[in-house]
Amino acid sequence: MTYLFPIEEGEFWWGGSTGAAVCPLTRDSAYRENFLDECSNQTMPLYVSSKGRCIWSENPFAVEIVDGAFVMEGADIELVQAGETLRDAYLSAMRAHFPCDRRALPDEFFRTAQYNTWMEFTYRPTQEGVLAFARGYVAHGYRPGIFIIDEGWHGRYGDWRFDEARFPDPRKMVDELHEMGFTVLLWVVPYVCPDGEKFIRSIRPDIGGKKEAEKGLYLRTRTGEVALLKWWNGYSAALNLANPIDAEFLDEQLQALMRDYGVDGFKFDGGTPHGYTNANVVDGELDTALTPHELNIAWNRFGSRYPFHEYKDTWKGGGHNTIQRLRDKNHRWRGGEGLDALIPDTLAQGVTGYFDVCPDMIGGGEYSHFMYGNLKLDEELFVRMAQCSALFPMIQFSWAPWEALSAENARLCAEAAALHADMAAEILALVREAEQTGEPILRSLEYNDPHQGFAPITDEFMLGENLLVAPVLEKSARQRRVAFPKGRWMDANGREYEGRQTRTLPAPLNTLLWFRRV
Repeated sequence: MTYLFPIEEGEFWWGGSTGAAVCPLTRDSAYRENFLDECSNQTMPLYVSSKGRCIWSENPFAVEIVDGAFVMEGADIELVQAGETLRDAYLSAMRAHFPCDRRALPDEFFRTAQYNTWMEFTYRPTQEGVLAFARGYVAHGYRPGIFIIDEGWHGRYGDWRFDEARFPDPRKMVDELHEMGFTVLLWVVPYVCPDGEKFIRSIRPDIGGKKEAEKGLYLRTRTGEVALLKWWNGYSAALNLANPIDAEFLDEQLQALMRDYGVDGFKFDGGTPHGYTNANVVDGELDTALTPHELNIAWNRFGSRYPFHEYKDTWKGGGHNTIQRLRDKNHRWRGGEGLDALIPDTLAQGVTGYFDVCPDMIGGGEYSHFMYGNLKLDEELFVRMAQCSALFPMIQFSWAPWEALSAENARLCAEAAALHADMAAEILALVREAEQTGEPILRSLEYNDPHQGFAPITDEFMLGENLLVAPVLEKSARQRRVAFPKGRWMDANGREYEGRQTRTLPAPLNTLLWFRRV
């Protein structure tokens, strides 16, 4: 069924998928998404407007803006006038459709910076390299926190044991990371190589997999064969986490990692809705009554049982208190999916119910841009990305700044991490409040101070009600215009500014402009 919802003059909308388009959307936006086929990063079937209206559906739909109106193909899509402001629209939708579960997440995610091995090692981490990476952060003044050993720590996908050639004594490594003060997470996906020992044993009742073989572990085709699905690293069997036997099987593997090696939790990657479609099946069609979106929901729900977790591809996860990271960003200033996308993407996350938000790794996690020498690291971009992320609820590093940057620029990145840690008490207070109310932690100026002309601003944000952050997002810029909401505002040096005005302020490379409401 086709729905047509005209966008009013001067109306701004947020919602859909983070990373698919820069919100807010207007009558003139070039915008198209198809949630039936693809869900990019965090996605909700929801749009909320600066004029207090919200659009919601329980089901996926296709959407585009044509001649100043949302045109939607789907079922049971509703438009509601919930109030007069963006905040009215969001709170009404949240309370009606995805009330927050009030789950408390561990302080460790928010108290200090996080560290991830991906950009430093990509597919080839080693025990010696991981430990040197962690020691380097401590030696350069970073405070220990969440430490994610990303892809490559394992053997075949789905064996869920450390590669002994590169990690000869993983328990000793994890113990040392703990002694330094880190909390250790491992990268996992719901895919299993069809020639690995774990796969063979799980489908052969004669060598130990009787329970799994009898109950049909893995997604199957209509002929009863294990389905091989295409994903970004090849072809694998896939677990169906809506099936209790699959969930029990994976939980056993992950509990063994926690028991045998002492790891604390997991980064759950993959499991995207489009990965579960018949278009990705090597031969045949999937035999499941569940939609790809429901399989993604089951994958997300499974991982949230572990207090220490991370996700980045989530359909309809608003209101569920889980750690959500923006998808891998490019190492560039503008053009989408770069530094310019961090704030607008995160503002959209907040008003679709994903408030425990982590920007992508400092410098950008899209490693392929650095392959074959096609892209050189931009030190200024690296510093500005660290500053932009410093007052997000979370901040994550994945390069060794002391190796990648000059001594001065490395120091500026360490200062950004230190600012986050120094503000930890306030950030944690906002996290605890959001866990109870469901309101965003990181907000647009329009959310807090509606109808004052702030809706188009996508390069500033509010942290809660009383902190205004205006990072530099343009290359070579050493000043920037700052729009101040109502009230009086004090910068880090004690200078005060009246609200409801715009000022151009100096912002040299060693400066992040942020202000506290007086």
